[in-house]
Amino acid sequence: MSPVNSDDSSGEVLGGAGRPLTRKELRTQQKVQGTEGQDVIPPQAFETGEDITPAAPGAGPGADDADVHADDAVQTPPIHGADAPDRPAAAPTVHEEPVPAAPVHDDAVLDEPVLAAPVHEDAAHQGSVHDEPEYYEPVHEYAGGVAGEDAVHYQADGRPAEYHEEGGHVVLAGGAAIPTSKGPSKKVGRRRRFLALLLSLSVFIVAVAVGAQFLKPLLGGDTAADYPGPGTGEVLISVPPGAGPRSVATELEAKKVVADADTFLREFVASGGALAPGDFTMRNEMKNSDAVAVLLNKDQGKVMYFALSAGLRIGESLEAISAGTGVPVAQLKELSDSPTQFGVPAKATNLEGFLAPGEYRFPLGTPAKEVLQKLVTTTLDELTSQGVTDPAKQYDVVTVASIVQAEGGQAEYGDVAGAIYNRLKPGNLETNGLIQSDATVTYGLGIKSFHIDEDQKADKSNPYNTYANQGLPVGPIGSPGKTAIDAAAKPKTNDYLYWVTINLDTKETLFSKTLAEHNTYVAKYNAWCEDNPGRCV
Repeated sequence: MSPVNSDDSSGEVLGGAGRPLTRKELRTQQKVQGTEGQDVIPPQAFETGEDITPAAPGAGPGADDADVHADDAVQTPPIHGADAPDRPAAAPTVHEEPVPAAPVHDDAVLDEPVLAAPVHEDAAHQGSVHDEPEYYEPVHEYAGGVAGEDAVHYQADGRPAEYHEEGGHVVLAGGAAIPTSKGPSKKVGRRRRFLALLLSLSVFIVAVAVGAQFLKPLLGGDTAADYPGPGTGEVLISVPPGAGPRSVATELEAKKVVADADTFLREFVASGGALAPGDFTMRNEMKNSDAVAVLLNKDQGKVMYFALSAGLRIGESLEAISAGTGVPVAQLKELSDSPTQFGVPAKATNLEGFLAPGEYRFPLGTPAKEVLQKLVTTTLDELTSQGVTDPAKQYDVVTVASIVQAEGGQAEYGDVAGAIYNRLKPGNLETNGLIQSDATVTYGLGIKSFHIDEDQKADKSNPYNTYANQGLPVGPIGSPGKTAIDAAAKPKTNDYLYWVTINLDTKETLFSKTLAEHNTYVAKYNAWCEDNPGRCV
């Protein structure tokens, strides 16, 4: 057999059928093929998976060659003489040209089969190379296998034994460093971004929570929605006619009966109950449900409860108290007929006028005297709040207030009180000191009526007859409410001497300065009575 090619620099045989070619010899063979047939696929393309640019036209055996590092041993491809082009039997000397080392990728498999054209000896055409490469099996090293300075030894992970990394580059024994990527994988990058996002979200949530704690007091968010109850002390709540739940809720919060008006209002609306006017005795810091129960009288079975309307006479008031407490009327009347024990003015003969109207609740078994004392104290406290502290003056104010309560509507209480004081002024020839109130006359007669005759008006024996007797009657004619007491304590300044209620449903009251004008208003009242039979009796 004749050699295919020779290396002048080394003097070793290039290849033969009896041994595998080294990488150095294989690349030398490639160069020869590049000069003779430019369409031959270089074996390096199969080794690395990358295209290698063929030698430029005109590059021949005389081109300068650099050292080629031989790392792997491969089978020598045989040369088929039939298809090989004609050329001299001995190949020209090939000078090694520097060949850039192909980059090594982390996922490249180094021990995969390498495509190479088999080499055959041909007597006619020695050294000819077949143009069609074929697959060949890789050389595996084992005991007794191929050895030599160009043989490649592999590690357990499939990489060459001389393979190692330095400064982020792959380095093969005797070869140039090949750059490799040391950056984090895509999976690691995604994990880092996720963790960064999670950390940012956590910081944001913590910041919002901390900020809310600082802003809560400013926004009123720390206001208690309800008190635990049951509450302490006593608080009087007055619900005037026409008042709505919202205004009552606001008053309850202002007086610290309930913690929050809005939550109380929701509780009241949810109960489905209706708000009734009156005075309610409540406690400080009550539960919303308990306050609602008081306003709706739901706890009557647990306490002694009764309600007094404004304008009731003493007998009517004692009957209502007896019905709510179970105390006999006779026992209550006996207590009332000894008024000085309750702190009322000495002129009083009983508790008439001093039993403040409103709703009351007392624990079961509360003594009768304690019940009456509560009502009297409420009236005396209202007089004191209006600056009326002298006992004699207190009695007169309560008396005027009882007439105001009986004679006029709430809107006109101040004017009625002013007109009463005008009639009582000394030297007033128009009235001669006479109040002339129908309500006082009927009280003295022990009846209830809107009409009295001339004989009743002339009866001086009736101490409550303000038509026949000058000045105030001998005492109050009923229980005045807070509004009437306030009007009597601080009346409106006016020139009125007469008044008449012309509509008993609306309590519309008209005022006049002369008797002639007053008579025209009385005619309106009579007309209303004709239009409403049975009402003016």
